[in-house]
Order: sequence, then C-alpha cells, then structure tokens
Amino acid sequence: MIEIAHLTKKHGGRAVVRDVGFTALPGRVTGFLGPNGAGKSSTLRVLLGLDSPDAGTALVAGVRYRELRHPLRTVGAVLEGSGAHRSRTGRAHLSWVARSNGIPRSRVDEVLDVVGLADAARKRVRTYSLGMGRRLAIAAALLGDPAVLVLDEPLNGLDPEGIRWVRGLLRDRAAEGRTVLLSSHVMAEVAVTADDLVVINAGQVVTRGTTSEVTAGHASLEDAFFALLDRERPC
Repeated sequence: MIEIAHLTKKHGGRAVVRDVGFTALPGRVTGFLGPNGAGKSSTLRVLLGLDSPDAGTALVAGVRYRELRHPLRTVGAVLEGSGAHRSRTGRAHLSWVARSNGIPRSRVDEVLDVVGLADAARKRVRTYSLGMGRRLAIAAALLGDPAVLVLDEPLNGLDPEGIRWVRGLLRDRAAEGRTVLLSSHVMAEVAVTADDLVVINAGQVVTRGTTSEVTAGHASLEDAFFALLDRERPC
C-alpha cells in the first residue's frame, strides 16, 4: 500500500505541502484531487523519491521509494513532464528502462501490445501524438508488473477510446489486488474509476473517504469538489 503521514514539503521557505496524510489501499483505485498549485505533484514527487520531505514520511510497501532495489518492479509511475527522449524509438526507450531495472527484454513487446503501440514501436518518439506519448509512459510504468501504480494526469492527450482504455486498465489492476493512485482533473472519469478519494487544497488534505461518501448530497463529483473548495475559502 501507499502510506503518507504528516508530510510537509517547503519550496523557498514556503510550505507547499503541510501535514498531509492518507493511505491508498491494495485492491482499490484512490483518486487524488486538487486545484492547480494545491500540492498534488509535490506530494507525488516526494512519494517517488524525486524530492525529500522536510517532515513526515511517504512509504510504498512499508519503505521509502529510494530504498527499493528495483523500484519499477514495485512501483510504476506516470508523471507530468516525464517522457522518452524524442530521438529514440518507442521500443528503444522501453528497452533502456527495462535494462535499468533488470526486467526481461521480452516484457517490452508485452507492454507495447497492452498499450496499443505495437505497430508504432519502431517509430521515433518525436513522431508520436500526445496520446501516443501518454500510452508510452503508461507502458514504461507497466514494465515491471508492479504492485503499485501512481499516475499523474494519465488522461492528457487521450481520445475517448483511450480514456476508456485507461479506466479499464486501472480497474483491472485494482481487481488483481494492486494499489492504484490516480491524480486527474477529469472529474467525471475519476468519479467512475476511483473507489476512494483524497482532496487537497493549499497544501492540506480537506477531505478523504470513499467516492460515495465524498459525493453524498451532491449531483456530481465536480459539484462536491467545488463545494469543498468554497468551504475552505476564507470569509
């Protein structure tokens, strides 16, 4: 599972994450929501060992990400701004990622097929559409067959068919007993994909619970989300 407790992260002396805590459980998709600048990406960067916390802990399977010997075999991640070198082919990128974590090369063709890029495997990444680039990033996250998936805005650039495919992928992984943490601005999709929700605003968690609990009394997740933000605004 993912366990985040009393997490604080500062940039330039300002706390962008303050005492954040939540758990993402195996067998469930946890939606991580918040407006731009709320602290979602900072939280995920600490979780994935890209930044160090000023206080608190962020653990995967009971340890810090940096303590994992072969991290891709435990955690697969898709982050905004991360991607393949544009001069490489899709297959070459995935082969390099696989070698870095001791993953068999045969796994490369398996994940290319899973994400629907088998026919584009030998094309340069610079020729990929935005949606194809997202599929390649998801393929890299799946390479190690990880027990945990962390995805930051994985739906960007995907057409309706691609969005539906991601939804099925995440639900299937959760059904297999894996932990899925999904950060997205596509509220309607989070509403039908996530079992649990964590909402963060101004660096602090404002609510957490099952999707039905968070949306209770509201017509939609979007309505519930904005009601929570309005409640947090100073009078």
